[in-house]
Amino acid sequence: MRTLLFASCLLAASLHAAPNILLVVSDDQRPDTIHALGNAIIETPTLDRLVASGTSFTRAYSGYPICYASRAQILTGTPAFKALAKYPGGAVNPQLATMAATLQKAGYHTCYTGKWHNDGHPMQRGYTTTSGLYSSGGAKGFTQPDIDDRGRPLTGYRGWTFKDADNKAGLDKGVGLQPDNSRHVAEGAIQGIQNAPKDKPWFVHVNFAFPHDPRMWPAGMKNRYDAAKMVLPVNFAKDHPFDHGNRGGRDEVLLPIPRVESEVKEELALYYAMITDLDAQLGRIIAALPSSEETIIIFTADQGLALGSHGLLGKQNEYEHSIRSPFIISGPGLPKNERSAALINLSDIFPTLCDLAGIPIPHTVESKSLVPLLRHQTDHIHDHAYGTFTDTQRMICDERWKFVLYPKAGREQLFDLHNDPHELHDLSADSAHAAKRDELKAHLQAWRQANSDPNL
Repeated sequence: MRTLLFASCLLAASLHAAPNILLVVSDDQRPDTIHALGNAIIETPTLDRLVASGTSFTRAYSGYPICYASRAQILTGTPAFKALAKYPGGAVNPQLATMAATLQKAGYHTCYTGKWHNDGHPMQRGYTTTSGLYSSGGAKGFTQPDIDDRGRPLTGYRGWTFKDADNKAGLDKGVGLQPDNSRHVAEGAIQGIQNAPKDKPWFVHVNFAFPHDPRMWPAGMKNRYDAAKMVLPVNFAKDHPFDHGNRGGRDEVLLPIPRVESEVKEELALYYAMITDLDAQLGRIIAALPSSEETIIIFTADQGLALGSHGLLGKQNEYEHSIRSPFIISGPGLPKNERSAALINLSDIFPTLCDLAGIPIPHTVESKSLVPLLRHQTDHIHDHAYGTFTDTQRMICDERWKFVLYPKAGREQLFDLHNDPHELHDLSADSAHAAKRDELKAHLQAWRQANSDPNL
């Protein structure tokens, strides 16, 4: 019965009432930062309601845990080796179909809001317009603070500004990542929804810049979370045992090594406050929808973040806290209050939206639609998920096991995610698991060859 109802909704959508689409992507949000999905400390009432109204995928993989590459994969529905014009690099491959352009050609009004961290301009990637665009440039002659709310050197988002539809900088909103950034993004999204034509379906793509550093207490959130009461990650460590490929990176040097527990707790308190503020702004966006039940809503993040896990701070690693993202989807005819542990990729968003809107999936898209999972026609669409970072990391995992290769460091890791979900026990040297290690290593090698890994 549920399948018939779902199919009838899709048929109606493909005829005269294509669904409106709201895609929301946060920045560097760990997958374990939603109250309804098990985090007892954080307050996320909007996301909790979204969890109740949709399906939460608990194993959504970003593919490449850094902003521009993850977003390029979302835009194109392909892995990073192909999504990027040059791997690694910030430019999107111009030979590939993009999500927004595909929806636009099918009759959608497409609007981009918030952080743009790829090359060019959103309107060069198929977006009809922008509203509340936040991107680099436009601050010539203006300065921003040199330190964040913790008194540390401010390195992220230097010179970034909000832009109007004509790409003129709105300097009244400040330069750099200001405490009210999420409010301005939300207001851009609300305007984008309200200004959308009434005679065609719309696609509004919202990209928050929070909770990415520099950490800033949002307005009214000062000390919302008591650092002394914050709980360190189960896999907290003072240092990582080897150079994983980003030891001296900008993210990793925000706090000294070895990590100090009290400093990491302070960071977590600010991080949680930024997510709670984002959650409130998301609530404003959803409240502005003509009908939230008639709109396809997807919430995710470009990747997670370490924040003390495994002795790391940044996202540039293959551990679950960083390579995975929160992922919730709701909409007309879609299951409510369900959880799925199926392996999915953020790049699966593109074909999924095509499927739900009754639009043919472009031939350049290599990812898979989530619709068979949502219809309960299958319990998995991918046998493996993969991860890459520069030429220093390659990862493969199945439902239980994860293998990580560090070509530069000459290291390998093997984790049993069922029995060791926090990845505390590396089994790569254990002879009892040599067959599984070699099996995954061979699958990874084949995938790298099939996808033209330039570092083979």
